[in-house]
Amino acid sequence: MTSANIPTVSVGDLPADAVLLDVREPEEWAAGRVEGALHIPIREVVDRFGEITERAGDGPLYVLCKVGGRSAQVTEYLVRQGVDATNVAGGLHAWHDAGRPLVSDAGEPFVL
Repeated sequence: MTSANIPTVSVGDLPADAVLLDVREPEEWAAGRVEGALHIPIREVVDRFGEITERAGDGPLYVLCKVGGRSAQVTEYLVRQGVDATNVAGGLHAWHDAGRPLVSDAGEPFVL
């Protein structure tokens, strides 16, 4: 599979009940994230694959990072493993730019 064939969706086309996987680093997650998303940094995806498939269930899983590069890599890997995964184009920057809410560990949430 080439990156051109990775399933991708815009933030505006995400379903309201989308199951989200955030593959950013812990400090990025702490600064600002989508409430309810599963956080597994990209370097832990292979080792924590079971958590991902458990959260995804039989439905689609939407993968996020800061701008879409890391999440595209993870999406490609997950699709190869048979997971119904889709990359979120533009990542958390697109999410924030669309006016969607973020939460943080402390203070005003932002995309790091």
